[in-house]
Amino acid sequence: MRAFVITGPGHGEVRDVPEPEAGPGQVVVDVERAGVCGTDAEFFSGHMAYLATGDASYPVRIGHEWCGRVSAVGAGVDPTWAGRRVTGDTMLGCRRCERCRADRQHLCADRFEIGVRGGWPGALAERLPVPVSALVPLPDAVDETLGALVEPGGNAVRCVRAADVRPGARVLVLGAGTIGLLVAQVARAHGGEVSVLERSEHARDFAASLGFHQVATARDLEGLALDAVVDATNGAEMPSFAVERVEPGGRVVLIGLAAQQSVIDTRRLALKDVTAVGVLSASGGLAGTVELYASGRVDPRPLVAATVGLERVGDVLAGERPPTAGPGPKIHVDPRL
Repeated sequence: MRAFVITGPGHGEVRDVPEPEAGPGQVVVDVERAGVCGTDAEFFSGHMAYLATGDASYPVRIGHEWCGRVSAVGAGVDPTWAGRRVTGDTMLGCRRCERCRADRQHLCADRFEIGVRGGWPGALAERLPVPVSALVPLPDAVDETLGALVEPGGNAVRCVRAADVRPGARVLVLGAGTIGLLVAQVARAHGGEVSVLERSEHARDFAASLGFHQVATARDLEGLALDAVVDATNGAEMPSFAVERVEPGGRVVLIGLAAQQSVIDTRRLALKDVTAVGVLSASGGLAGTVELYASGRVDPRPLVAATVGLERVGDVLAGERPPTAGPGPKIHVDPRL
């Protein structure tokens, strides 16, 4: 079958690779749609942290935002999974350790991450092997575009839960990339009054087109009391900024990762009685995301600017946008094209 493979920094290509087999407790999924995300671009540039720690190495088959249809089931798997539309968790724990037994498989020290960690092949391919334990069924109301946005949406759902967003809560989202905009949409669906701080004029305009109050500079926040701030940027200075801006007793949620160390004055956390929460992965947020999409309370389809075939993935990772792309930040891949 065909799969996109990154062979080294700045180098990737579509290759013929062996067909996956459904091992015990696994299924094979025919991939219908997959998203390209910042982690994939970091692998392409060579800056992905796992390359330095040894948790990943070239060649890498990327892709962890996906949906598709089960085409084969392995031993011990309920045969009724065959033919079902699904998405799934990226984080694949050992299922034996204390963290896994406590439903925290995303923190398992021995985990695989689909298309990211430990060599588990990714979804930028025609087919994908997945443990049945990681599958999340998709209803008919969740189409291919939405299905491939469940994984990033799950991150957003976990952020909004961590921010404890309730009706009337004043929420600031730092960054108008895919995750930031999904956080904004989910927070609004929970009744939050959402503002978005973004430096890029293009991204601010797109956020405004989705109905969000756009904030261009920190000065625009003067006089705005914030119950929660979610940092979805890669700016090393933004976590500290979030702590300074949130109201005493408020909540700061950190999902963005900077290339260098971020510094927070913990005295400010303590003296303001601020709760700070880090979010790693969509684990635990996937089913809730499917429900939000299926109900229509959140519709992230406008975030997808274009859908391309595998042959165009290298161009996308190098920073090129398809000539017909819309204004959204996300590019999808259909391996069948």
